[in-house]
Amino acid sequence: MTAMAKKDGLLRRLFRRGPWENTATALIGLGVFMLMQPFSLAAFSYSFAVILAGTVGFVIVSHFPE
Repeated sequence: MTAMAKKDGLLRRLFRRGPWENTATALIGLGVFMLMQPFSLAAFSYSFAVILAGTVGFVIVSHFPE
């Protein structure tokens, strides 16, 4: 096996869609939780940025190979 084939296999394993989609979905859920919690104004302040990062991440990850 050539070095390029090993690198391609590593990249395919690293950039599979499933785990990254789960991470992006968890990030969106965390942002929604931060938005709805009544305890911390700082968490509320960053909630939109976290939701936005999760959404953008999900859109990007949806183009990864299975």
